[in-house]
Formats: sequence, structure tokens, C-alpha cells
Amino acid sequence: MPELPEVETVRRGLLPVLAGHRLVEVVQRRPDLRCPLPEGFAQRLRGRRIDDIERRGKYLLIRLDADEVWLAHLGMSGRFCVHPGEPPPLAVHDHVAVRTDDGTTVRFHDPRRFGCMDLVAAVDLDQHPCLVALGPDPLGPAFSTAYLAERLAGRLAPLKAVLLDQRVVAGMGNIYASESLFRARLSPTRAAGTVSRAGIARLVSAIRAVFEAAIAAGGSSLRDHRHPSGELGLFQHGFAVYGRPGEPCPGCRCQLARTGGIRRIVQSGRSTFYCGHRQR
Repeated sequence: MPELPEVETVRRGLLPVLAGHRLVEVVQRRPDLRCPLPEGFAQRLRGRRIDDIERRGKYLLIRLDADEVWLAHLGMSGRFCVHPGEPPPLAVHDHVAVRTDDGTTVRFHDPRRFGCMDLVAAVDLDQHPCLVALGPDPLGPAFSTAYLAERLAGRLAPLKAVLLDQRVVAGMGNIYASESLFRARLSPTRAAGTVSRAGIARLVSAIRAVFEAAIAAGGSSLRDHRHPSGELGLFQHGFAVYGRPGEPCPGCRCQLARTGGIRRIVQSGRSTFYCGHRQR
């Protein structure tokens, strides 16, 4: 599933082609994605101007005129595709398509249909069921050592499992949890409440650094993620531990023959990668 860096990459790719433009044509090719699309979805979008595009965690918030927001989640395989000129024929899994007043076509392509979309009044946005319980954005000022220390205090669950809770860190996912814990030198298996204040400070810094580096690289393209332009993200080429079991980790002096290098374990049905020598 696309995580914060991938969604931010999509936001940045859509912003220059959609913001300030009016939707002159909207095509809705099915009544639902993961859940039903709002009633009159295409009609309510048609003719509207897009004022801005924001992101909250893994959600895109496409702000429309008249104080309404087009909320979108990419799900497992969803992506927005931009066609500046004459677009190709609609593909089977192109479920929503819009054309702007300058002739640009943007399509939402989602083979697995785990994405979702809604139209929400701006005044009700914070109370939307998808957003109301989200924790702070890890790139914003509310995500701090003091905040994370409060959320980890007394928790017996494994540290990585707590980080994946969107109520704690909005936008965190499996890849970036493993990469952030490696940078912070913290084991994914330790009880979250046992991390020291210094360790939490390292973790906050590591999460920010990993996300910023991933955004700069255009996210990670392992399966479905593409920029709206169709380009691949490149951060997967810089993974320190994710997807590298048995290999030596960067900057570690552990003996590969003795430690086995990077380990892979399964936590809550998801693969976790870490260095047992470096991360405690």
C-alpha cells in the first residue's frame, strides 16, 4: 500500500496540473471502489474548480471551490495518471476520469479497487470517519519527542506495531517503519513502553529523515506506485534493511557469518527487516 512518501509524491504531481483549473468533464465508470462512491459523484464534481491539494497521512484532500473537499485514498494499487494531450483509450481499471479546462486528462486507475473517494464539506472534514482518529503528520510540528513519548508510555505491544497504528503516526507503513527503526537503532520487537527518552528522540528524527529522503526520491516503486506522470519512484534502491534478508546492513560491523546479517521476521502478518546486532 502506498505510504506517506508515495502519497506526497502523487500530491506534488497533481498540484501543478489541477490546482486553479476547472473540471469540465467527469466520467464515473462504476458505482463503487472499496466502498460506494457518494451519490451524484460525477455530477457534483463537474464544473468545480480545484483550489488546492493537501495530504493528511495517506489521504489526498483535493479542495474544491464552494468549500467542499474531494477526499481520495489510493488503497493497495490505486494511482492517478496524467495525460497532458490526447489521452489513450480508457483502460479496464480506469474507474474515474476528469478533464480540466486546459485539456489535461487525469484518471484514477485501481485494479484491486481498494481505493476510496468521498466528497465532504470543508467544515466537516476533521470529523470525517477516515480522518477523525488520525495521529499527527510526522513531518509537522505536532509530531515531537514529547508527543511520541506520551503515546508509547506503558505500551507492551512491539514497537513496530505501535508505529504502524495510524492513530499514533499518520502515514506510516511497513517499509518506512523498518527503515526508521534501523536509523534509530531500535529493535522492532521490543516493548514500545521500554524505549528511553533519548531513543524516542532518535526515532522522531529518524522517521522525519526517512520520509524526507523518500519524498525526495519520489517514493518507493515495488509494485504499483507511479508518479502521476508515469515515472517510477527510486527510494527502493536506497533501502537499508527492507527486503534485504541475509545481507549486511549499511554501516554495521557485525560479522555476517555469525549474525546472519539482516533478519526477516513476521509481525502481525507483515514482514519486518532489521539488524539484530545494531538494533536493541
